[in-house]
Amino acid sequence: MVLVRDGMLPIEVGIVHRIFGEARSASGERLYELVTCALRPGEVRTDTDFTVNVAHGPEALADADTVVVPAAGSDYDPGEDACSGLLGDGMAEALARIRPGTRIASICTGAFVLAAAGLLDGRRATTHWRSVEAFRRLFPGVAVDADVLYTDEGEVLTAAGVASGIDLCLHMVRCDHGAAVANDVARRTVVPPHRDGGQAQYVRRPVPEPQRSSTGAARAWALEHLDRALTLRELAAREAMSVRTFTRRFREEAGVSPVQWLTQQRIERARQLLEETDLTVDRIAAEAGFGTAASLRQHLQSALGVSPRAYRRTFRGAGVVSDGVSDGGGTVGRGVGQGGGRAEPEEGDQGVHGEGER
Repeated sequence: MVLVRDGMLPIEVGIVHRIFGEARSASGERLYELVTCALRPGEVRTDTDFTVNVAHGPEALADADTVVVPAAGSDYDPGEDACSGLLGDGMAEALARIRPGTRIASICTGAFVLAAAGLLDGRRATTHWRSVEAFRRLFPGVAVDADVLYTDEGEVLTAAGVASGIDLCLHMVRCDHGAAVANDVARRTVVPPHRDGGQAQYVRRPVPEPQRSSTGAARAWALEHLDRALTLRELAAREAMSVRTFTRRFREEAGVSPVQWLTQQRIERARQLLEETDLTVDRIAAEAGFGTAASLRQHLQSALGVSPRAYRRTFRGAGVVSDGVSDGGGTVGRGVGQGGGRAEPEEGDQGVHGEGER
């Protein structure tokens, strides 16, 4: 369910319909039924020179399993209710129709609506970097993370900016139906299935750095050699940089440190193998660069809150081939988050292998 408001951004509404609308089962059946509703059915203004005719009113929210609230142009106007920390006319009544336990997400400044409704109190959330300070001032009870593309707090999710809605919707598809379905949607939409870094890489700096070298070649090479015990010195050498310069440039360009980035990529690789293959946990740990099953379990538990076996059981079902390895308990649900990795070591020639970053 997409809940739109006057002044809506058509691109954000289109993102939701495109990503969820492209999700298909192995037999080609649509996995989601999409409905758009407004506070009042009929013509809804956009932030452009055309309007959208919405057939459904707020009563449709009572049947939703997931509700997505995109941004509206009025969110950026300090004189409007949304940016004053208040719910506009009819919005409180509309949100009250949503059943308990329904997954609710926002895109960009749609987070103001969720926060004004009290849905983000005590939770981690994000919004567009230009609106972060206003958001913090209006909603001090929300833990704002301005550095990420999206947040997942289980039943409540938020995306940072317009295009971050793509990342968030793909994440929800991935949590619902697995990486294979999400990757297929990404290919159909011609977007990456997962973007690295956060909003920091999109914020304009007061003084741009001239002729900044890229670390992209090192990242591409590392992705082809995740099974190896890579070192910072080795990665830096691929860009002809010192370790210190490489680490600084890497963080500026990717939004995270090299160690954190590698951990994230290894977790994603392990998730893919758990979902799409019958490899044992030991083999997956080696293929993903974690070295041992114990290290893989530790990183997956830290990042996702589940064991490899529980993750595989959730996304592949109970009938998968047993991997013959006891990896502990744990359960996984719709709110699985993205890998974050462990604390990074000090700069130098440390290894960035998954086994304790040795």
